[in-house]
Amino acid sequence: MTMNITEYMEQVGQQARAASRAMAKADSATRNRALTLIAAAIVRDADLLREANRLDLAAARANGLAPAMLDRLTLSDGAIATMVEGLRQIVALADPIGEISGMKFRPSGIQVGQMRVPLGVIGIIYEARPNVTVDAAGLCIKSGNATILRGGSEAIHCNRALAKLVKEGLAGAGLPENAVQVVDTTDRAAVGALITMPQYVDVIVPRGGKGLIARLMAEATVPMIKHLDGICHVYIDAKADLAKALAIAFNAKCQRYGTCNTMETLLVARAIAPQVLPKLAELYLAKQVELRADPEAHALLAGYPHLAAAGEADWSTEYLAAILSVKVVAGIDEAIDHIDAYSSKHTEAIVTEDYSAAMRFLREVDSASVMVNASTRFADGFEYGLGAEIGISNDKLHARGPVGLDGLTSLKYVVFGHGEVRT
Repeated sequence: MTMNITEYMEQVGQQARAASRAMAKADSATRNRALTLIAAAIVRDADLLREANRLDLAAARANGLAPAMLDRLTLSDGAIATMVEGLRQIVALADPIGEISGMKFRPSGIQVGQMRVPLGVIGIIYEARPNVTVDAAGLCIKSGNATILRGGSEAIHCNRALAKLVKEGLAGAGLPENAVQVVDTTDRAAVGALITMPQYVDVIVPRGGKGLIARLMAEATVPMIKHLDGICHVYIDAKADLAKALAIAFNAKCQRYGTCNTMETLLVARAIAPQVLPKLAELYLAKQVELRADPEAHALLAGYPHLAAAGEADWSTEYLAAILSVKVVAGIDEAIDHIDAYSSKHTEAIVTEDYSAAMRFLREVDSASVMVNASTRFADGFEYGLGAEIGISNDKLHARGPVGLDGLTSLKYVVFGHGEVRT
């Protein structure tokens, strides 16, 4: 680079702010055209993307990157197909920009309502996830925002290749290429600059480990949409269907270990524990999952080869690995109390055939996603029909849960008058 990081990020910020004005004015057809062109370019250049990803993976393995991070870094054929499908789903979604709602006549004669508008410039910081480059770009383009993407150094080759395709799509639709900028340096100082530029950046969305997000919480002067970690629970109720319980508890843990919506703690009602825990242990054994159990669960799992006693720290640990905390509880009251004490407010699920228990769980569990008879792995923007997600928030303001198009917009009041003046 021919300039220092501060100067470079200042330039990126200025370009993003200028581009945001053009994006806010662009019509829906133009923004959709850009997304369609990006999807086509990804299909066309899939081999080039795989090669860039191979370079990133080779470097990551040489640097001893953890298995969970390697999993996130891998751009498989399925991941490429999902990126393309995500863009196509975003195209099919209704355009929220300019939508006016809640129009009311006031006694004065004026009409008052709210219009949905872009946030402006969104900075996104993420680690080891090249698919985020496309998901984030797609959602920001559709919602009329400009975005600055700062991916992890471990995905630099892939992110550069994807950035080129995104710019190609923007230019082909007649939109400013700087509407999506991938920070082209691995220097960590770029993150510090990005999160302290409120004059250019309206909101930051971090997607990474606890270390990254803790740093941002301490240093950022730009508002954030974030979640710190994903300590997700599945509670198997006394009135659960055994087949559903086995399938859900296995999938929630073993479908993929390195994601924020993976189950980290299993809670089982005492009445059903002798039936369900030994059968689940058989399933987990095939995946060599280590079970860290409370004394009651430990007794029921005696003989399981990967068994350890749970310590206090286990209940508040996001493992992102083949490790699961297990606890036997008296019933739904103790389950909800445990979740309230240890959850990160991300995603929790109950398995039950008792309608009253299900509704209690939905009402009383204070997490961004609460599920009945479904795996926590469904807590995802693509699965929720958002096309993709820019991240998941366990905050209560301004967005909560998977953040799609509406989460990247704000509301402003609009007033229609007929010459009224205030007396």
